[in-house]
Amino acid sequence: MKNLRFKKYNTLNLNHIPANLNYARLQLTILLIAFTTVFFSSCRHKDIDFEDIPMQEVKVVFDWGKSPEANPSSMALYLFYDPTESPDSTLRYDFANNKGGTVRIPFGSFSGLAFSSDNTDWAHFRNSEDIETFEIYTREVVSLPTSGLRTRALPRAREAEEETMVETPGMIWNARNDGMSLRRGEHSKTLVFYPEELICHYTVDILDIANISSIEGSATDATLSGMAGGYMQGHGEASDTRHTLPFIMTKNEQEKSLHGEFLTFGESPKTKNPHKLGLYAVMEDGNKYFYSFDVADQIYNAQDPRNVHIVVKGLTLPEPVSEGSGFIPDVDDWESVDIDINM
Repeated sequence: MKNLRFKKYNTLNLNHIPANLNYARLQLTILLIAFTTVFFSSCRHKDIDFEDIPMQEVKVVFDWGKSPEANPSSMALYLFYDPTESPDSTLRYDFANNKGGTVRIPFGSFSGLAFSSDNTDWAHFRNSEDIETFEIYTREVVSLPTSGLRTRALPRAREAEEETMVETPGMIWNARNDGMSLRRGEHSKTLVFYPEELICHYTVDILDIANISSIEGSATDATLSGMAGGYMQGHGEASDTRHTLPFIMTKNEQEKSLHGEFLTFGESPKTKNPHKLGLYAVMEDGNKYFYSFDVADQIYNAQDPRNVHIVVKGLTLPEPVSEGSGFIPDVDDWESVDIDINM
C-alpha cells in the first residue's frame, strides 16, 4: 500500500458554531471517519494467488485392486504439505470419476488422502488441515426415521443416557499415501492410491416375537449404543467416541421377526464400550414400549468386526389393549424393559 499523507486539522470547537452548521459539520465528521475506516480495511495484503506459485502437472491413479466391487462416481484428493514448502499446507482436488486424472500441484514433500465423494450428503469433516487429525463424522439427529419421534424425549438404555444420537454413515472408500514429493525438473510423476472400504456393515434380527402384530405399521425404530460417531481417515480407525445410532427394522408377521441393516464406523480400537440394542415399539393401541438388550458380547466376539450380525430371540410383546378393557395408559408415556438375551 502506498504511503499516505494526511493534513492535520485543528479540532473543531462546536460550541462556537451555529446550530445548523454544527449539525452539518458533525455529519461530515462522521462520514470522514466512516470513509477512513472502510479505506484502511480494504488496504490489506492480497491473498496469495496460486497462479504465481510454481506448479507441475502430475498423474493421479486410483487403483481398486483392494476393493474390486467398488464403483464410486467421483473422488476427492487432499494433499498435505509442509507449511514451509507450500503457501497453503492443505490442498483439495476433485475428480468426476474413480480412475483419476491429471492435476497441477506445487513442488515439495507431501502426504495424500483420497476417498470417494459421491453420495456423501451425510458426511461432515473436521480438523482437515492435518492428515493425522482428519476426521469424517455424521451429524446429530433430532427424530427417529420411522416414527418421527423426537430423540431428546425418548427413553435410553442404561449406560447410554448421555450419548448423542447421530446419523448412520453411507458407503465410502479411503486411501492414504505418505512420503510423496515433487521436485523441480521432474516432468513425469504418477501418484497412486489404493482405496479400501472404510465402513462396517451391521445386521440385526429379533426372532420369535410373540404378538408381533401388535406393533403399529410395517416397520419400527431401533438404536445401537456405544458406537463411534466418526472415523479418523488418516489413521484408518474409528474415532474414540460413544454415540447412539438409530436405524429401521422391518416387520415380518409370518416369520414373527424384525430385521434391520445399517452402516457404521464401528467402534474405536482404543475402547471397549458397552453396547445396547434399543427397540422403540409403538403399538396399535397407542401404547409405547422401549426394550433394551445387552449385545456387547456379540459385537466383541464377531468373527469379522466389519460385518457384524446381532441376533435376539424370544421377545414377548404385550397383547393390544381393547377400548372396552378398562384403563389405557397415557400414549405419551413409555414403559422401559431390560431383557436378557436368548441366543
